[in-house]
This record gives sequence, structure tokens and C-alpha cells, in this order.
Amino acid sequence: MTQHHDEQPGAKIIVHIDRALAALIPGFLAHRRQDIPAVLAAVEQGDYETIRVVGHSMKGSGGGYGFDAITAMGSALEQAAQDRDPDTIRHWVGELATYLERVDIVYE
Repeated sequence: MTQHHDEQPGAKIIVHIDRALAALIPGFLAHRRQDIPAVLAAVEQGDYETIRVVGHSMKGSGGGYGFDAITAMGSALEQAAQDRDPDTIRHWVGELATYLERVDIVYE
């Protein structure tokens, strides 16, 4: 499970995933897409605990599915929630949205 992407803005991010996980990946990515509005709503409400839990979940599950970048973003979100830093939270939610738009899965 490897990841690489062209450094050009908007370039696809290719992630190589074990074929055995193929049935699970669409649901995993759909849940990450659902995390975006949930985290944005939580930050508007000052609900940093929800953001921390979402970040912690992403941190724990991303690598297991082959998405090391999601693990890193989850860790950053978790830390930003602990720091009660809404600007950093919004930054990482934007990074997640961009990543999900650009990610292209190759099953091996």
C-alpha cells in the first residue's frame, strides 16, 4: 500500500491498496466525506470533543486501509481539537476535502 502524487495542483493522488480491501474502501471514503460537514458543524458549535473523536478515529483507521495521509490528517485534527484551534481545524478539513477529491485507488 503506497501513495504518490504529482506535485502539480489538482494532480491525482495514486494510492495502491490490497485488492482484499476493495469492498471496504468505498464505505471508508464515504465516511471520510461525511466527516467534513460534521467537523465543520462541530467547530461552529465549539464542540471540540466531537472533532477530537473524529480525528482520533481517522488517525487510527487511515493507515489500516492504506491511507497514510488520512492518518496524518486525523492526528492533526485531533491535536487541533485538543488545542481548541478552529483555524487549524478548518485548514485540515480543507486538506481532507482536497485529498478526497484527488485520490485515485489502484487495487493490487
